[in-house]
Formats: sequence, structure tokens, C-alpha cells
Amino acid sequence: MTKILIIDKDTELCERITTLLEEEHFECQVEHDGIEGQKRFLEDEFDLILLAVLLPGIRGLDLLKNIRKTSDIPIIIITARIDEVDRVVGLELGADDYLVKPFFMKELLARINAVLRRYRRETHSFHAGINLTEFEGIRLDPSSRTAYLHSEPMQITSIEYDFLESLMSRAGIIVSRETISQKVLRRTFSPLDRSIDVHISKLRKKIGNRADGRPRIKTVRGSGYVFVTD
Repeated sequence: MTKILIIDKDTELCERITTLLEEEHFECQVEHDGIEGQKRFLEDEFDLILLAVLLPGIRGLDLLKNIRKTSDIPIIIITARIDEVDRVVGLELGADDYLVKPFFMKELLARINAVLRRYRRETHSFHAGINLTEFEGIRLDPSSRTAYLHSEPMQITSIEYDFLESLMSRAGIIVSRETISQKVLRRTFSPLDRSIDVHISKLRKKIGNRADGRPRIKTVRGSGYVFVTD
């Protein structure tokens, strides 16, 4: 059974989320304090974390940073509408997605399932026997979902791998933001959704520039992104 750790000081919201997820056959554990949430994460095995930004004990973003030092577990940030900066920083620190309060329970369930599908994508979902995608010193190994930079494994999250794979599989071709939203984030594109920009920005920092100094991922204004090739 899929286990989800919910860390949020809002007891009423936690009860509503727990009721929803248990009806969908998820197992839930709840903590209302950042310190206790971190302890529970270290003591048990979970498949996904729902993490609020404002927490007593340890602030949610600090807890996210601590978790990302040792784990790539899927994490969805839950934040208030006024916390625009926190949402962006959360994605930069390694969150897989975020939801703004108040939100519909059906949307939460859809986001959880989408993130889990990305994280749990099985090896057989890739074409067997094809050459590994490789350009400009970056190599993708679909069987292990590992990215290598100059033969060294990169520390990227599951969603960052999906972004990189989406662009490298169409190297030299513009990939629209709408396509990325649908194929990678598994949701309808919204011009107000900054998560694509944040993930691309993080990915650029990790993969660096080409040998000639040009960015490996180029923004095509008004169109999308392209993985640059010769």
C-alpha cells in the first residue's frame, strides 16, 4: 500500500486529506510539527510527502532542504496563496510540485497520482534496445533513470530527469511549454504556472553550458525550449 506522510499544522485540513486518501487506498501518517515530521520521515518508509511551508519547529522549506540531502522521495508543497516566493523557492530546493491553498481535493489526488506515476515509471515503459540518449557530454540511461555528465552521475530529481529526457529526445527541436506541461507535469498548461521555468532553471544550473559557452537548453521566446545540438 502506498504510504504518504502529511506534514501540516492545519489539523482540519489534514483530516480531510487523510479521509480522501484512505478512501483511495493510500496509507497516511500525519505530523503537525516540522521536527516531528522530520523524525517520522527518518524512522519510516514513505512513498510521497505532502509538506506545508509554515510549520512550527522546522520551517517547511528547511525541512525540504534537509530531506533532499539524502532522498529523492516525491514531495508536494502545500502553501498559501500569498507565498509566491515560497512556492518558487520550494521548487528550486527540489519539490516535485506544489498546490496553493485553498485547493480542491480532486486536484490534490490528481497531483499525487501524477507525481507517483513519474517517480515509479517502470523500465519497461522505455523502448528496449535503443541507444542511450547522449549529447554534448550528457548521457541518459532509461533503464536506471540516471543522467550522467561527462560520465559522472548527476544529482537530479525524478522530475528533472523527465524534463531533461523530454528535451533531449527532441534535441534540436523546439518543445513547447504546453507539451512539457502535458507530457511531463501531466496537467493542462497555464501561463501563470511558473513551475516549468523553475525546473528548467534548476536543470540548467546542474548541466552547465556547452564547451563553446552556449547554454545546453535554450529558451525560444514565445515558443518553448530546445536542447541545443550542432
